[in-house]
Amino acid sequence: MRIAQIAPLWETVPPPAYGGIELVVALLTDELVRRGHEVTLFASGDSTTLAQLESVHPRALRLDPTVKECGIYEMLQLSSVYEKAQEFDIIHSHMGCAALPYAGLVKTPTVHTLHGIFTPDNEKMFTHAKNQPYVSISDAQREGRLGLNCVATVYNGIDINSHKFYPQPDATPYLAFLGRISPEKGPHLAIEIAKKSGWQLKMAGKVDVVDVEYFEQEIKPYIDGEQIQYLGEANHTQKNALMGGAVATLFPITWREPFGLVMVESMAAGTPVIGMNLGSTAEVIAHGKSGYICENIDDCIHAIDLAVKLNRHQVREYVEKRFGVKQMADGYEAVYRQILQGKFIKNGHLRSAVITGAYN
Repeated sequence: MRIAQIAPLWETVPPPAYGGIELVVALLTDELVRRGHEVTLFASGDSTTLAQLESVHPRALRLDPTVKECGIYEMLQLSSVYEKAQEFDIIHSHMGCAALPYAGLVKTPTVHTLHGIFTPDNEKMFTHAKNQPYVSISDAQREGRLGLNCVATVYNGIDINSHKFYPQPDATPYLAFLGRISPEKGPHLAIEIAKKSGWQLKMAGKVDVVDVEYFEQEIKPYIDGEQIQYLGEANHTQKNALMGGAVATLFPITWREPFGLVMVESMAAGTPVIGMNLGSTAEVIAHGKSGYICENIDDCIHAIDLAVKLNRHQVREYVEKRFGVKQMADGYEAVYRQILQGKFIKNGHLRSAVITGAYN
């Protein structure tokens, strides 16, 4: 099968540190190549892949201060993809709604993975192109009121073997938080949980420009280097060690996160996750087995002592069976095949179905 994968240009594929979409694209692309598919990856020029790489800019836009209009490069990339559409059997976009206007102009089908959230603005574009095929990354992400043609839910996967397993937490117990230091990720709630419970908290994550004020006002005043520690942005090895050494990873989100990859990464290290019951949390955490799903701060505090008692080997096994690269690639291959076989065609449009076999 000839497949085009389109990744955002903002970050390198795979990312050196933070970048969930780019990591998923990298893992999926390489696995499809290993399975014998002819894959072209459209991404930043500094990306590393087993596929054929094509790019309109030599490095990730985030790393290039000379770039002032990122949208120009996005348009250049999408123009490049769709000018070559006849060279592919299927195009797989990870660009949100950006590829929708282009996809309707060519015969080659495009499947769009919904990595982000819906907003009052982008909903207009999604609704305009609602009959194009979409893949949600969790059932919770879907918005039935929009009438989008979600043909499947395919959970994000990770390379289990690249995550070291920690059968025991560090001798000095602590809680971990990893993610963007932003209000929706809830680092302020992680601090509150640590303060009220008396546990040490180690935090890592990048601070985007839009979140500097939040960091300065809501996070920095509580960082004392002892009970509350902020370690900056962490790479893969550092993330693995941070979460692997913890008794539990806190995931106190305040928004409907479509899929929290950090939950899977923590569980791969053997560390259970304590998460707020929002978005995909209930689909990712096996309550009482790989972590705990909580409704409020008090629930999170109560769950800490319970999480300590969970079997870390079983936490790891849960991820191996459900959230590996194999399961993710199986799900997308099933979507590609059925789209190309016309299984979703109804009244001239692709009809909805659910690909769940990889997760049962």
